[in-house]
Amino acid sequence: MDFTTYLKAIRKNLADGNATEHTHRPALKTLLESATGPITATNEPKHEPCGAPDFVVKRRQRILGYVECKDVGINLDEKEKSEQLNRYFHGLGNLILTDYIEFRWYVDGSRRAEACLGRVDRTGKIKPLKDGPAEVEQLLADFLAHEPVGISRPKDLAVRMSRLTHMIRDIVVETFANNEASDLLKDLREALAKVLIPDIAHEEKTAEFADMFAQTLAYGLFAARCNHPAGKPFVRLGAAGEIPKTNPFLRHLFETITGADLDDEPYAPIVDDLVQLLDDADIHAVLLDFGKRTRRQDPVVHFYETFLAEYDPALREARGVYYTPEPVVGYIVRSVDRLLKDRFGCPGGLADEATITYKRQGEPDSAGKRTTITETAPRVLILDPACGTGTFLYTVVDHIREQFMSAGNAGLWNGYVRKHLLPRLFGFELLMAPYAVAHFKLAMQLAGHDLSDAQRKNWAYDFAGDERLGVYLTNTLEEAEKKIVTLYGPLRALSDEATAAAEIKRDMPIMVIMGNPPYSGHSANKGQWIKQLLKGTDTLTARSTENYFECDAKPLGERNPKWLNDDYVKFIRWAQWRIERTGAGILAMITNHAYMDNPTFRGMRQSLMNTFDEIHIMDLHGSTKKKEVCPDGSKDDNVFDIQQGVAIMLMVKLPEKEKL
Repeated sequence: MDFTTYLKAIRKNLADGNATEHTHRPALKTLLESATGPITATNEPKHEPCGAPDFVVKRRQRILGYVECKDVGINLDEKEKSEQLNRYFHGLGNLILTDYIEFRWYVDGSRRAEACLGRVDRTGKIKPLKDGPAEVEQLLADFLAHEPVGISRPKDLAVRMSRLTHMIRDIVVETFANNEASDLLKDLREALAKVLIPDIAHEEKTAEFADMFAQTLAYGLFAARCNHPAGKPFVRLGAAGEIPKTNPFLRHLFETITGADLDDEPYAPIVDDLVQLLDDADIHAVLLDFGKRTRRQDPVVHFYETFLAEYDPALREARGVYYTPEPVVGYIVRSVDRLLKDRFGCPGGLADEATITYKRQGEPDSAGKRTTITETAPRVLILDPACGTGTFLYTVVDHIREQFMSAGNAGLWNGYVRKHLLPRLFGFELLMAPYAVAHFKLAMQLAGHDLSDAQRKNWAYDFAGDERLGVYLTNTLEEAEKKIVTLYGPLRALSDEATAAAEIKRDMPIMVIMGNPPYSGHSANKGQWIKQLLKGTDTLTARSTENYFECDAKPLGERNPKWLNDDYVKFIRWAQWRIERTGAGILAMITNHAYMDNPTFRGMRQSLMNTFDEIHIMDLHGSTKKKEVCPDGSKDDNVFDIQQGVAIMLMVKLPEKEKL
């Protein structure tokens, strides 16, 4: 490396009297690219206001690391403490911080080495150090030669993915804050507002949009990598084609946001770093670990929870995202199976193969009139309206498959899945990461990845053509009848997904609704339709219905009935409404148990008693707010890591002909 020429250029810039940190970048670029091997140091000044590092250093197309530059003579100790550098330390595995004279090298946020070419005196002159060039050259050589530790465990991959995803989110937020967001980002945000989350276009929701976008990139790439053929380099362009066809929405959306236009985005180097991380990971070992499922631990969910805990714990709390323990899910699924057999005359329970006919309203004609259409559907349609990572649907599939295994019906399994299982399972989810994980997990399960090699030969389902899973990215609590804007071009996948979800919400005779809805007193779901439904007005049909804010036809008179707006209350009300539209069914959920005895919920309790013929509740207690203890006086642990106590509800609405 020619440090003599480099220092001469720095001195000349300083002598001119108008030098800034940008002035010295050509000299640093030349120095870095003089290293052994075909090194490229790329500087995009327009990306800097958006929080991207100054230089991306590559050998051929492989990212080696990043360089962040400050002005000559600036105090690097102070810069190390800045929010910007803390973000870089957290997300970037190989980084140099320099004022062009002093160089500091960091690996995973820890300072690995430092070296200095000279000292800058008060007049701005550089006094060279004898061993400085040799020490800096060694530091740069080590920086360029650094290889990250290989990854073969899901936990390690989740942590590394989360850090890079967090950086993408931060950069996207900065692009909007600086009015430098690209048309790609603005168009996508507007499309999401039109068909999925109406208020996401508001300025205060920028971080929420950035979350969805960053997680779409991360989990889209992850899904593509898991489907990538062994022995070939994994690259961004073309990755969309490797996302399984079972998730057409993510596949089509990914084509839009990872094309050639992404190259001009300030977060592009971080996306490429994420691609490189996934390419370097031993994905075969990661997927083997995913198959090691026990009765109490789902490694795919552990992967997501590790990602979310590292990425943004506050997001988990705000949306009430908590993994439901397997014993709880198993109990609910088995209970629903038994109720279907005993109360509804379904000999197969959850595995029922019968069909029914039902009537639905067609789309209005030019005069606003609708025609009634008769359709055929499976009798036992199952929906998790807040499916998260798909744990309940996964357990339903597991329960049904075990029955087939016990009966030795391997030869019937593929046909049953295609004709009688996939058409009956639905899930709604609003957050991109768990939505993608649910698709991934269910597809892996049906493909037999949770089975032994011997079992997989007989029980692996072979997805055909464009066959998709019934998990949809949608807001359950938004009005199903709301006119959905049809988007065209690359973003049409968004409106197609929303339209399909709306038809299920509005028309399909859902018989079983189960799950673990979010608990959040400060609800993030503030749509007018669900607010009106809580207060007794179904704007979909313009009819009066059950009112949680009244008891015995009189207002509650509560000074502050805000807890009736908790997310879990809204999901219960939605499920009650959906089963009323079907005419019969089962509501099975684990929720906050406050509705059981709190006076504010007396209207809700009366409403549920008016709707359902049987109500079974198992109070699991565990409330630290109520200071609950076990009968022997010992600590009453919650099944979740939360303060609110919880309870399981099993509510049955019988068909009219079954009632006494």
